[in-house]
Amino acid sequence: MKRLLLPVLLVLLASPILAQRNYKRPPGFNKTRNQALVFLEKQWWLGFRAGPTLSGAVVNASHQVITPTNYDPALISKRYRDYRDPGFQATFEVTFTFRDLSVSFLPTYRTNRFAYTNTYQWADPEFESHYLELHYEQISKLAYIDWPLLVRYEFPLSRVRPYVQAGIYSSLRVDATKTVNPSGLDRASGGDNAFQQEPIVAGANDLFAKNHWGLAGGGGVFYNLGNVRLSLEVLYKKGMSNIASPDSRYQNDRLTGVGDVPDDLRLNTISVTVGCLFPLRFLQSGFKSTPD
Repeated sequence: MKRLLLPVLLVLLASPILAQRNYKRPPGFNKTRNQALVFLEKQWWLGFRAGPTLSGAVVNASHQVITPTNYDPALISKRYRDYRDPGFQATFEVTFTFRDLSVSFLPTYRTNRFAYTNTYQWADPEFESHYLELHYEQISKLAYIDWPLLVRYEFPLSRVRPYVQAGIYSSLRVDATKTVNPSGLDRASGGDNAFQQEPIVAGANDLFAKNHWGLAGGGGVFYNLGNVRLSLEVLYKKGMSNIASPDSRYQNDRLTGVGDVPDDLRLNTISVTVGCLFPLRFLQSGFKSTPD
């Protein structure tokens, strides 16, 4: 009997170990956790953002109505006023995010305002103190529909997530106006007579190109408020093509009459926007669109 007891005892001890080694986990084991992780790695976002813009003009070639013959042309050259006249932009955003990398399509309505001044002077050759000086402030207001495509990288910190982004955009001009504010000083008779004329406002669609394109880059920060994302962003758009229309440069009689024709120039834009993004994928109870 003792000889049989030892083998039976060994079999009883080994059975749980063999059963544990041969045990197969049922389908779906830990499936819920894996699905959650995969779900949080990908997301579609839909949102809106808006804010002010500031514009700067980069002159490729300067053009004038008046060509001086007896003095330096620099005396009547245009002096641009950059990044001082505010515009506005509103953006509709569609973004796909995979982990910390996103691709965004951002149709945007954008207005730009930039200005320049120039001065003309006619003097009596016999009496230098007798002259007529005309000063013009020329303000251009342009409206565009932009089609930017940007790639964004987020730094995975916590609720506050900084990001950087870069991409390309194409613009469609939808409206353009020019406002000219003439003023001057009349000393032709020897006295000082300052004057201010009524502004000249003219449609200028024919003076500006229908399309242009450029590069974009910038950064910002997201704040995750539950499943909603709030954003603060600074974006710089660098124009890469001429926004003027060379073929119709001299065709606006009202503006050429006051000495105005557009230069060949590129337009740069700085925008500061605030926005809100909403997740599009269905969120079940217990899921969050982004990890804390």
